[in-house]
Amino acid sequence: MPKPLKRPGAQRADPVARLRAICLALPEANEKISHGEPVWRAGTGKLFAMLDDHHHGAPHLSVWLAAPPGAQEALCEADPQRFFRPPYVGPAGWVGVVLDRRPSWTQVAALVEQAFRHVATPKLRAQLDARER
Repeated sequence: MPKPLKRPGAQRADPVARLRAICLALPEANEKISHGEPVWRAGTGKLFAMLDDHHHGAPHLSVWLAAPPGAQEALCEADPQRFFRPPYVGPAGWVGVVLDRRPSWTQVAALVEQAFRHVATPKLRAQLDARER
C-alpha cells in the first residue's frame, strides 16, 4: 500500500495535531488517552487540557481548558460562538474552545499556556518563565 503524500502545511489543517503541538511544547507536558480522547497533563500533575471530539453528540470539535476564576465567564460572554461552559468540568471554571470554526490559533496557544500555568507546579511555571526570557 503506498504511503500517503504529506501535504505542506498538513499539520496546520489538522486542528488536533495543532493542539497537540501547542500542548506538548510546554515543559514536561504529556499526553494520555482518557475516555477515548487525548488529555494533557502538566508533568505528573493535573490535567490542563482535554480534547472533545464531538463527545456525546456535541456539535463541534473543541478543547476544554483549566481556567482561572472569572475567565470562563468573560470568554463565554465575549464570544459565545467560540467559547462555552463544558459539561462535567465547567462548574469548576474550565472553558471550552471550539476548534473547528477557524479559531485564532494565537489565542488558543495563549489559553493553553494559561491553563498550564493554572495547574502547574511552581517548578514547571519557573521552567516556562525561563523559556520566555
